[in-house]
Amino acid sequence: MLGGFSYITPEKFYIEPKTGDELLIIDRPSEYITVQRNVGQIPAVSSRKDFCGLLGSINLLAGCYLVIATQRELVGYVAGHAIWRLAKTELLPYCKSLLHLNAEQQLDNNLYLNMVEQVLSTPFHYFSYSYDITHSIQRLHDISPEFWQQSLWDRADQRFVWNGYLLQSFKHLELKNFCLPLLQGFISINQCVINGHNLTWAIVSRRSISRAGTRLFKRGLDKDGNVANFVETEQIIEYQGDRASFVQVRGSIPLFWQQSPDLRYKPPPTLLEIDPQEQHSACLRHLVNLAELYGKQVIVDLVDQKGAEGALEKAFKNTINILSYPSVRYEPFDFHAECRKMRWDRLSILIDRVALDQDEMGFFFNFKRWIPIFITRGCF
Repeated sequence: MLGGFSYITPEKFYIEPKTGDELLIIDRPSEYITVQRNVGQIPAVSSRKDFCGLLGSINLLAGCYLVIATQRELVGYVAGHAIWRLAKTELLPYCKSLLHLNAEQQLDNNLYLNMVEQVLSTPFHYFSYSYDITHSIQRLHDISPEFWQQSLWDRADQRFVWNGYLLQSFKHLELKNFCLPLLQGFISINQCVINGHNLTWAIVSRRSISRAGTRLFKRGLDKDGNVANFVETEQIIEYQGDRASFVQVRGSIPLFWQQSPDLRYKPPPTLLEIDPQEQHSACLRHLVNLAELYGKQVIVDLVDQKGAEGALEKAFKNTINILSYPSVRYEPFDFHAECRKMRWDRLSILIDRVALDQDEMGFFFNFKRWIPIFITRGCF
């Protein structure tokens, strides 16, 4: 769905795509949603708004609000597909007035409305109408042909769809083609010239919806093995139709721990008193999930090896040793101690250690000019 227009009357919302002859109609009083063939149902008296995509709906004190994208900014192109950054959204109330709320409720409703608008206004939401930015290039290549017959919503990696909750009301089969998945993270697409050759260099960072939160307030993992602020970062190189992709992941140390904020610049982390078996089970679940998705892992731990962080590093090392999971190698590197006084050159020590595993590391290479496809073992 390449955007289009939204029309508003006192009784209905009409969503009209730029392409196709389908029309999404929402009855405001009943919240009933239908898809019909566009045969001129839109009343001439309706107000019209530019429309970049349907992001979902949300219930606040005043009732349901329709969430739409109204402005976008072009980031660049990946594999010939346009990638957009969400620039502006609008929440359209189903109810015609707030008279059913008392004064205090109206203030609270406006507060919640501002909070939702503030989250959506952060400049880190991205989408594409034709490219599945929630997937790496390798995953897109490995997926079965039936995958491409599905809607963008069905095709998306749900780990990275940030408006999945908002789209719950639109998950019926006939409505899915109107759903626009949002990725939160960072995308940079750059045109480069090296030795007279033009190429595209891009970075796509995908932030997981599981155990997301702000720094200090969200740390460690949960019982399902989800770690705080997990991010998958893909580096993409495109040259004359050839594409190479390298994937790395990061996340909070997979133990049960917290770091309560206080007036100190760096409050100390604290390990939670958890049954060791429960701790090992959750950590193992995290490692198994990583191995299934990305292959063998070299875990690079950059925390201090002394003080409060040292206790965390030691606990993590002991857990890894106890689990002895064959798809993982643990590599601690005390970043602050090794690189103090801006000795960034000492990062070569870490690079040399990680290079010991370079034979088992891999990248994806889609080499179209001479050979069809070459895939190395796994992504790291």
